[in-house]
Amino acid sequence: MVLALKIVLTPAVMVGATLAGRRFGGAVSGWLIGLPLTSGPLVLIIALQHGRHFAARTATGSLSGCVAEAAFCLGWLAGSRRGRGVALASASAAFAVAAVAVHPLPYAALVPLALASLLVALRILPPFAPRTEGSVRTPRWNLPARALVALAIVLALTAAAPTIGARLTGLLAVYPLYSAVLAVFAAAAAIGILRGLLLGLFSFVAFYAVLAPLLAHASTGVAFACAIAAALVTQAATARNLRPRASRSAPDLPPVAAS
Repeated sequence: MVLALKIVLTPAVMVGATLAGRRFGGAVSGWLIGLPLTSGPLVLIIALQHGRHFAARTATGSLSGCVAEAAFCLGWLAGSRRGRGVALASASAAFAVAAVAVHPLPYAALVPLALASLLVALRILPPFAPRTEGSVRTPRWNLPARALVALAIVLALTAAAPTIGARLTGLLAVYPLYSAVLAVFAAAAAIGILRGLLLGLFSFVAFYAVLAPLLAHASTGVAFACAIAAALVTQAATARNLRPRASRSAPDLPPVAAS
């Protein structure tokens, strides 16, 4: 059962988010991928394999990863004027520094810090750029390749979880790998996609803010049901900030992160 979840669920959510993003545009793509589409199934698999208490610590680690993702976006902005290679290096360095800084913090400090980091990053990033007509075509291998990469990440992290620990597993699960790869090809549109990602990450915070404490006191099913509900309600609320700008967002592009 656990192996089936790894093989089926992870590629399915990634493919679904990718297709939806291509249909509605780059900013919406980033907003959708802010949901815990990869890290959420990973924590579920960890809960089934290693128990609820181990998974609760992993969920707390994912909250610290949200702070690091906000730093990633700001790092990309800081390096973007010097080329995509510099932007990628700057963003990855910012993620690493923020991750190291917040990794030891407890749950009670991570929740407000994660929310504050998203608000600050949204304040600093430029607004959505005017949308141009047309879309960017991606090669046919792009979609299956992305699904395979997502599956490989989940398989590797779940296998390594007992060795590297719960908190570090949760943190590594939210490294914006797809941002690191796809934002390079997004060029000028990358900032708009990252801004959409930041809006979507509010639902990510809601998911783990509910999941982490509930896993220690409720069944796995109840904990995940409540966390999913919190994420969907938050996602609907942030949509009001995204939709008025949808016509002015970046060109249609594939999603840029896996949370």
